[in-house]
Amino acid sequence: MDTVHQHLVTLLTEKFDVPAAEIRPQATPADLDLDSLARVELLVTLQEHWGVTFPDEDTAAELTIAELADHVAGLLRRQSSERPAEVDGAAEGGVAW
Repeated sequence: MDTVHQHLVTLLTEKFDVPAAEIRPQATPADLDLDSLARVELLVTLQEHWGVTFPDEDTAAELTIAELADHVAGLLRRQSSERPAEVDGAAEGGVAW
């Protein structure tokens, strides 16, 4: 299980009181009895934790657990590939211009 998926399972069990046994990769938030407000809260929590944004929150709230984890992982990969390369000394505490 990857880091994003594990974080999602932990979030669902600890913050939303979803029994771990009910969290299956093909389950949607609705399958886990999360109402629309809880679904939005789930997405906001993921956005804040991982620093990603969901372009279409309505669609993202309907993804399965596996799809949601894959989506976040994909956004993280995209963000890391879009970061500008560090310039002379920036990695050692210098300023990158």
